Amino acid sequence: MLVTIDIGNTSIAVGVFDGDRLKVTWRVATGIHRLADEYGTLFLNLLQRQGILLSKIRGAALCSAVPPLVSTFHEVCQEYLGISPLVVEPGVRTGIRITIDNAREVGPDRIVNAVAAHQLYGEPVIIIDLGTATTFDVVSGGGDYLGGAIAPGIAIATEALFTRTAMLPRIELVRPKQVIGRSTISAMQSGIVFGYIGLIEGMVRRIEQELGSKTKVIATGGYAQLLAQETPAIDIVNSDLTLVGLRLIYEMNETEKS
Repeated sequence: MLVTIDIGNTSIAVGVFDGDRLKVTWRVATGIHRLADEYGTLFLNLLQRQGILLSKIRGAALCSAVPPLVSTFHEVCQEYLGISPLVVEPGVRTGIRITIDNAREVGPDRIVNAVAAHQLYGEPVIIIDLGTATTFDVVSGGGDYLGGAIAPGIAIATEALFTRTAMLPRIELVRPKQVIGRSTISAMQSGIVFGYIGLIEGMVRRIEQELGSKTKVIATGGYAQLLAQETPAIDIVNSDLTLVGLRLIYEMNETEKS
């Protein structure tokens, strides 16, 4: 079995693969000040609850948008799983060409998503990750990672309305009944949800114009389901895209060793 770990700014996604089948996933809150022993104990409990024996785990792969946690999870894997993880970073084989000005600037999770989308769905492809940040990543028809765009995440924008204004409340992120809000809360929900739909549709249209071709659009991240149901611009939702990408990259690098 293979353990895959996607360390995000808000949450950490963990998946266990049995071959190419994603057997189980967990999501826990990111805590930059948590110690390796805290995460290790948590992971052991989660594995035990699912009846997964440590002796069955043969490998681990991770990517992180939070650099200080890379060493923490490296220690977790070594001390609690008994294996040294593959960390996605410059120099690791990915199967795609990164053609931007400085490859080291790209978040590893964005590269992992690009690898998964390229292999699963073909090309050209746009990957929209609707998490703490909203990112757009583009893989060309020739298999090149071209770059993308970064915008504030939907939760960040929502929280900013609450913290940076005197009278606007904190709201639940759900689909409003109509675009024209009849209350402050519904107006905020409309502005956030339909406003981000406009962002997605506008960015997809502009990217396709720049590429000169239609693309397949894949959405992932915590708010993908909420927004995908409101627009035909998104073709596929895959909430486990990053975990799948980690598996694919791990397998590429293991094959290269043998």
